[in-house]
Amino acid sequence: MHVTKKIIKSTLVYIVLAFTAIISLFPIIWVIFSSFKTNAQILSSPFSLPTSIGFDAYGAVFKQTNFLLYTFNSLFIAVISTAVSLIIYAMAAYVIARYDFKGRNLIYSLFVVTLLVPSQSKAQPIFSLIVKFNLYDTKTALVLVYIAAGMAMSLFILKNTFMSIPKDFSEAAWMEGSGFLRTFFSINLPMAKAGMATAGILMFLGNWNEYFFAMLLTTSPISRTLPVALASFNETYSYNYTNMFAALTMAILPGILIYAFAQDQVANSIVSYGIKG
Repeated sequence: MHVTKKIIKSTLVYIVLAFTAIISLFPIIWVIFSSFKTNAQILSSPFSLPTSIGFDAYGAVFKQTNFLLYTFNSLFIAVISTAVSLIIYAMAAYVIARYDFKGRNLIYSLFVVTLLVPSQSKAQPIFSLIVKFNLYDTKTALVLVYIAAGMAMSLFILKNTFMSIPKDFSEAAWMEGSGFLRTFFSINLPMAKAGMATAGILMFLGNWNEYFFAMLLTTSPISRTLPVALASFNETYSYNYTNMFAALTMAILPGILIYAFAQDQVANSIVSYGIKG
């Protein structure tokens, strides 16, 4: 009887998981398949499989839009902001985790609580500062905003990462005369690569997909990112669904592939560090 209940419970769990997976994956698969159809096929039979595989729509997107430029902008901004954020917040998290100073917990709590503040509520002061420093419509503006936006999540993950590393390694380095920078970069940072990878992946995906501030702080193609460009494609391809789906496919696939390869590490790290924290 006990074995039967266990089998039934496991079966139900798998059914729920399979149903959830189908609901999550269906829109993505539908967009990809639709990019290989003609407009007539999409309108007449939207849920059917494509009758042939062609890449004409993908070529048209590159010819008719600045897709490569928008992709480069998104990649450049996401990579630079993620790399700079990792260095800055890793050092900050290391200090919070390793050094006991007055107000440490209060400072950390104030940083992390910003996760609860909606981005839209910060739009006016951020916009004013960007305009004041003559950074409007520049990639630099988005890099700075994304660095600040990743602070709370990065500190949360990295602080718990450094706390999980035994202090014996740092103490041994200090006894041998190592200073802060050498102890951090040579001893602790290599041991925190799992947390660094998790924070980096989450920040990169967030920066790659960010729309609100990219729309607010840029106007020209030289600075605009792919999510904002996709919104403008609604007008360019208002009746050309095949090209629109091709552009969407190229925009979403990089993030999906990155997360697909790293999902186990991200999930395990968040659960592990969340429990320890």
